[in-house]
Amino acid sequence: MRSLARRSLAVGGALAAAAGSLALAAGVAGASGSTAHAARTVSLNDSGNLHKTSKHGFNLYESGSASGSISGTISLHLDVVSTNKVTAELTVNTRGGSITGKATGSYRTNGGTASFSGTLSIDRGTGSYSGAHGSGISFNGTIQRSNDSMTVHVNGKFSS
Repeated sequence: MRSLARRSLAVGGALAAAAGSLALAAGVAGASGSTAHAARTVSLNDSGNLHKTSKHGFNLYESGSASGSISGTISLHLDVVSTNKVTAELTVNTRGGSITGKATGSYRTNGGTASFSGTLSIDRGTGSYSGAHGSGISFNGTIQRSNDSMTVHVNGKFSS
């Protein structure tokens, strides 16, 4: 009888442990499943008209509105690193979230205007764009040198 009682306790303990592990696994899966979303490809074809918010040497800080496939506000920090090269950081804020990326490109001056062109890489996003990433996105624009107003265009795809 004692042997049967020990086996019953052992089996009961094993069943209880298995049930607890199953409940824990279901809870973890449910918790992670509630925040996961399927990856999607977003086509980006936007233009922005920006105005200077500040300037420090060859660093321009601009903001304005974006229109196109993702409408919202744009903030841009453009750094003229040499007579023929620029780097930039760009953030687009929308009602659903934001995307941020970094760009590098060539830079040319022609009288009262300057132009730049290169590629943009999306490296982060928030809200509905959380997990945003992508590279090889076309990035170009012009700068009116008299007042540093800028137009910028981006075209390509990224994942979110």
